[in-house]
Amino acid sequence: MNHNRAMDQSREPRIEPVAKRVRAYLGGVPVADTTRPVLVWEKPYYPTYYLPARDVRVELVPAHALHRSPLEPLRELVRLDWEAMDQWFEEDEPVYVHPKDPYSRVDVLASSRHVVVVVDGVTVADSRQPRILFETGLPPRYYLPLPDVRMDLLRPSATQTQCPYKGTASYWSLAVGSTLHQDVVWTYRTPLPECQKIMGLACFYNERVDLSVDGVRQERPRTPFS
Repeated sequence: MNHNRAMDQSREPRIEPVAKRVRAYLGGVPVADTTRPVLVWEKPYYPTYYLPARDVRVELVPAHALHRSPLEPLRELVRLDWEAMDQWFEEDEPVYVHPKDPYSRVDVLASSRHVVVVVDGVTVADSRQPRILFETGLPPRYYLPLPDVRMDLLRPSATQTQCPYKGTASYWSLAVGSTLHQDVVWTYRTPLPECQKIMGLACFYNERVDLSVDGVRQERPRTPFS
């Protein structure tokens, strides 16, 4: 658990109080329980929680490399390392990976657009009934029914990732000819309630495949997943 981390003094992060009750658990014991959390965008992609020190229920031992924030609004707040905790809750719902950004939105829309996925010259998916997921800051993701995917080319992977908006994703690798494209396809078998429309559908990294929509080849987007 870390006390306030030193921040880059050349920039001031966005700081925003929120009204949610936030709890953090470690070893089955509540480490923090507050109705006065503060979201701080230390990174541009997502926020983290700072909590009032009085709402943290363990003794805080500052690390030598850390010190109080130079920012006045954060002087009496504490940042707990997210991954060091066993579980975080916003109200009574578990939250994974990082706090949800109130300025990020995820929309899943049913569509009749014609989506074709090609890898190494082989058509690996062809669907006219995608579910298109639009997420702030990311390219559209095309979730396709499994019957529209070349399942014979998919190889199970042990990889799993978590998303605070969608839940836990399981992956497949794609075998085309003599090449195994590692973890290029994923599915959410039990997505979070707000993304139920993508349950059991397959999605390809458009950064790593050739994807066409209604006959128009899409440029491969440049993202951290490229």
